Amino acid sequence: MKNSLYELRKSHKYTQEELAKKLGVTRQTIISIEQGKYIASLPLALKMAKIFEIPLEEIFDLEEGEF
Repeated sequence: MKNSLYELRKSHKYTQEELAKKLGVTRQTIISIEQGKYIASLPLALKMAKIFEIPLEEIFDLEEGEF
């Protein structure tokens, strides 16, 4: 699943550590999500949308064949 977490984090000037603390996860989790190695749980994804004040669909994008 593609995501725009890296771009969002940078545009809001959050470090990986700062974002991880806001979300209650580890920095490694943020790294894994940004690299597409880990898909965030629904509760975590909703927290991201709330922090960035945007719809969930603007963070995550299903690619063809993933549904």
